[in-house]
Amino acid sequence: MAGKNIKVLLVEDNPGDVFLLQEFLKEVTTVVVDLSPVEKLSEALNYLAKEFFDVILLDLSLPDSQGLETFVITHQQAKATPIIVLTGINDETLAIRAMQEGAQDYLVKGQVTGDLLVRSMRYAIERQRADNALRQSEERFRVALKNSPIFVYNQDRELCYTWVYNPPSRLTVEGILGKQDLDIMPVEDAQRLTTIKRGVLTTGIGTREEVSITIKDTTRYYDLTVEPLRNESQEVVGVTCASIDISERQAALRERKLAEEKIREQAALLDVTTDAICVRDLDNRIIFWNKGAETVYGWQATEAWGKNASELLYDEPSPEIEAALLQATSKGKWQGELNKLTKTNKEILVASRWSLVCDEQGKPKAILTVDTDITEKKHLEAQLFRAQRLESIGTLASGIAHDLNNILTPILAGAQLLPLKFPNADERTRHLLEILEINARRGADLVKQVLSFARGVEGKRITLQLRHIIVEVAKILKETFPKSIQISTDIPQDLWMVSGDSTQLNQVLMNLCVNARDAMPNGGSLSIYAENLLIDENYARMNLEAKEGPYIVVTVSDTGAGISKEILDRIFEPFFTTKDIGKGTGLGLSTVLGIIKSHGGFVSVYSELGSGTSFKVYLPAVEGMETITPEELPPQPGNGELILIVDDEVAIQEITRTSLEAHNYTTLIAGDGIEAIALYAQNQDKISAVLMDIMLPTLDGLTAIRTLKKINPQVRIVASSGLMSENKLNAIAAIGVNTFLVKPYTVNELLLCLQKILS
Repeated sequence: MAGKNIKVLLVEDNPGDVFLLQEFLKEVTTVVVDLSPVEKLSEALNYLAKEFFDVILLDLSLPDSQGLETFVITHQQAKATPIIVLTGINDETLAIRAMQEGAQDYLVKGQVTGDLLVRSMRYAIERQRADNALRQSEERFRVALKNSPIFVYNQDRELCYTWVYNPPSRLTVEGILGKQDLDIMPVEDAQRLTTIKRGVLTTGIGTREEVSITIKDTTRYYDLTVEPLRNESQEVVGVTCASIDISERQAALRERKLAEEKIREQAALLDVTTDAICVRDLDNRIIFWNKGAETVYGWQATEAWGKNASELLYDEPSPEIEAALLQATSKGKWQGELNKLTKTNKEILVASRWSLVCDEQGKPKAILTVDTDITEKKHLEAQLFRAQRLESIGTLASGIAHDLNNILTPILAGAQLLPLKFPNADERTRHLLEILEINARRGADLVKQVLSFARGVEGKRITLQLRHIIVEVAKILKETFPKSIQISTDIPQDLWMVSGDSTQLNQVLMNLCVNARDAMPNGGSLSIYAENLLIDENYARMNLEAKEGPYIVVTVSDTGAGISKEILDRIFEPFFTTKDIGKGTGLGLSTVLGIIKSHGGFVSVYSELGSGTSFKVYLPAVEGMETITPEELPPQPGNGELILIVDDEVAIQEITRTSLEAHNYTTLIAGDGIEAIALYAQNQDKISAVLMDIMLPTLDGLTAIRTLKKINPQVRIVASSGLMSENKLNAIAAIGVNTFLVKPYTVNELLLCLQKILS
């Protein structure tokens, strides 16, 4: 203001005071004051309507206006001009009220000096300019915020609202001023906001947070900025806050996050599945390869990307692949079974589903393939189908074997009795009888082989060491096989023990070795070796017949002609043979399978044409010491004991009667269960034992035995049958039958059974 004139309007009705003020201003040399004095308020208002003044000196007591009203009227006329109130000593309270209404300063008459007057005017002008600038700034701020979503407010140190602009639609300025957050929103939201604002009050450092606020049951999301509010001394006296409603943006972000999460979940599912999922473009280049594909095929995703799928997964192009590709591109999908190769060149079988992937315009852009490895499943299915087929064949064979046993029993017994009846027969007759017995025995053995396949074989189970059997068999082979066949064995000293019938296991090895010899007519190598094997859950899951636990594995391998894949699944069927007519019965391998299954084991075979064959026999291992069995003694003749023979076959009745009576026994004959019960009731005190056929007409053998047990619980019974299931054997043992005799039986076997139960 130095060097510039100050234009002043003086409103004062006392001439003395006007004179003094003019004199005071003349003494001031730092500024030139252009003073315009008036005595009435009306005159002042006329001046203000026509001219602009830098400052107004106003006395509140005028001829046409008194008190605070004088200031109010003047201020309304000249809001942009600073007003200094002139007052007496006793009217200082009135002057203060004027300042509260907008006056810039006040001076007490009688205490004014020239310098004081100039300083007051300068202060009033500067303050007015600052107020005007502030009002203009606030106006610009108001205009800027008028259509803005920003909610701006101040709060004091108690966090009470002191100034509010542009509140949310559900709130009003009047409903907020003087209140705290707890008064307008839920406790949880208020506490969260209070914590944020208290932090700013304490540290003096602003912050920015995203918060959710519920007002009148509506939740909105805000981007909140909190800054410290300071006074002239830079002390923090409150906070200034600005919040922008970002609910729509948050909703969009949530939707985006949900979409991204869904994509991540879908991607995770693609990697969790065990199926091999692959996407390839129309040029057959791989563009997606999941974790399942890595597991199934062995190629890592980084190795597969960009590679030609055909080169990666197939040995050579096949009509199946071309047909699948054609159908997928023309009809949109294809499914079937395909043979593919892994990274290690292993061939696997997969159930494959192909789908055509199109872009947004519906144009084909890729092919999605989902492959499930079914190699193991197919292997298990083949095992199951083979077991079902063998079971059906076994059922048929069992029926035939039963009838053959009934036919062969009297033939065999007769062939053994005739030499006793005719001790003086000539040599030719004795030779014919010998041939009859030999062939009857061969027939019986043949039937036993059929039965061993159909229902397994029962034998004397002892703890034995297979090493001895293998050594014995190898010795026989070296003595009897052609010298062109090299025989070798490999048996560990710590081979585990098994529980089994040594004769039957010997037969198993002999049958396998004879087959190996026949497969090498021009010579070769035959090896027999044994090993200990602990079968785990994984192995058991891949083989239906295996169980977890210790096994002994005996392998019989040859370098012969091998077996073709077409007949490999049929080799264990009875009567199936690839040998010339008259050179094989087709029962060797079926007998092997029946014996091993009855021992709780299983058999596997691997063969390639021109590369030989390997049979592996698996037997459950047991603990314990090897059991030594005493040799059987020859049967002793009877002492006239009465034996009740119960059988519906007349030939068996007669030959059994003749056989027993020839060895000093007496007999009674019954053709069915009812007749047997009647005879036993009449001769209970005379009958020493009952020979009971299980399969009888009218009343079956089991029911007849139960009835006899009711008549005499101590009755001695030998049960007999040419066909007996495991269930019936268990039932016979449960009702107290002493022993069981398998048809066809020899005279010695019959006599030994009777000797056993009568001794």
